[in-house]
Amino acid sequence: MAGTFSSPRPGGALATLFLLPATAWAFQPLVTDDTGTQGAAGNEIEVAYNRTSSKSPGTKDITHEVPLEWTRGITDALDLSVGLSRQRIVPTAPATAEHGWSNTFLGAKWRFYDDEPSKLSFALKPEIQFPVSRDKEVRGLGTARTSYSVGLLMTQETGLGAVHANLMAARVNYADDVLNLAERRTLYRLSVAPVWDVAENWKLALDAGLMTNPDRAAKARMGYVELGVIYSPSTDLDFALGIVRDIRDGNARTTQVTLGVTGRFR
Repeated sequence: MAGTFSSPRPGGALATLFLLPATAWAFQPLVTDDTGTQGAAGNEIEVAYNRTSSKSPGTKDITHEVPLEWTRGITDALDLSVGLSRQRIVPTAPATAEHGWSNTFLGAKWRFYDDEPSKLSFALKPEIQFPVSRDKEVRGLGTARTSYSVGLLMTQETGLGAVHANLMAARVNYADDVLNLAERRTLYRLSVAPVWDVAENWKLALDAGLMTNPDRAAKARMGYVELGVIYSPSTDLDFALGIVRDIRDGNARTTQVTLGVTGRFR
């Protein structure tokens, strides 16, 4: 899974980062996705809790989010997925906290190249995000027009683990004309995430990327860095922890802590 097509207010540019791809993380807890699929008739359920703190001069917003995603393997190389998230936004007092369900999304992942000798694979990941109401958009709980994204994914397995890389693009559409003018709506992300097998059942990951800053008043490019750890007591169960921090976002400082559980079954 991977983050939310929610309005960038509150939560800042880091919140918008998780548009690419959407709601939770296909390889929790990372932003960068891998090329792995579930196989024909395989299923994956992911649930997470994200706490995002966004600070700028005079303001501080806290967003609590519980994203849910179900992925179904159609063939060995093709997955379909559906998901949504529940959010609670706590802005700087005296503003009122907002809560509710955000956009529902439908996505696919197609691994179109898989070279077993070199352990190199590529995949495409298109996704469509369905609109919420205009009232929810005003409250920061999603976008009231259909948005979409597409990504090119790469995975290179190594003797120590794997390296994943993504090139993502998204179009974010608002019903509110003020948001359309204030925000960059065509967004890009280039990211890479090496993952190391550090001990039996344990993985350590570093995820970093450059992305479009949605705020037209800020510089067009910013970045993020994440440290993640994954514990897998079995091949069908993962527990994940990640800490993400934005970089080069002017005076804004955004940090997210994410906790996730992934289960697989047939």
